[in-house]
Amino acid sequence: MKLKSIIAFVSISFLSVGLAISQDNSAAPEKSPDTAAATKSISEKAREIGSTLDQSNPVRELSAGVLEPIYKLTEYIAHPAFYWIAFAIMVAGVVSFAGQLVLTKLLLMMQLKMNFKEILSDLLGLAISVVGLVLTTQAATENSSFTTSPSAVVSSAAVGVITGVMFYIWGQSQEFRAARTIKTNSPAPPEKRKM
Repeated sequence: MKLKSIIAFVSISFLSVGLAISQDNSAAPEKSPDTAAATKSISEKAREIGSTLDQSNPVRELSAGVLEPIYKLTEYIAHPAFYWIAFAIMVAGVVSFAGQLVLTKLLLMMQLKMNFKEILSDLLGLAISVVGLVLTTQAATENSSFTTSPSAVVSSAAVGVITGVMFYIWGQSQEFRAARTIKTNSPAPPEKRKM
C-alpha cells in the first residue's frame, strides 16, 4: 500500500508541477474550449489527489522519514566553510557541464560523432549543478555569513571555476577517446559484390 501511495504521490506531484508551469506560461497559444476544460479538470483532479495524499498518514510518515535526516545533517553542517565548499562544487559543476555541452559536443558534432546519451547526461548534470548553485546560495544567505563576505564568495567561485575547467578538460579527453575507440572498433562495411 505504501509503494502505491508513493508512486501516486510522485506522479501527481510531477503532473501538478507540469500543469502549473503550463498555466503560468502567458505566451502560450489560445486553447480550444475542450482543451481548456480538460486541462482544468485534470488540474482540479491533481489538486484533489494531492490534498488526499497530504492527509494520508503513510505519505506523511514517508515525507518525515525522508526529510528528518536531511534536516539533522543541515543543522550539523550549517557553517560558512560548508557553504564555501558547496558553492565551489556547484560552480565547478556548472562550468564543467556547460563546457561539455557547448564546446565538446560542438567539436564532436563537427567530426560527425555524436552520443545523445552523453548529451542527456551532461544536460542532467548541468541542471543539477544550476539548481544546486541556486539552492546553496539561498541556504547560505539564510543560514550563514558566507554570502556577506565578498572575499569568501569570490575565492569559492574562483576555486569552482578552476576545478570546473579541470573537470571539463578531463571529460573532453574522455569523450574524444571514446569517440576514437568507437570508430576503430566499428566493423568494416561489407564489400560490394561484383556482378
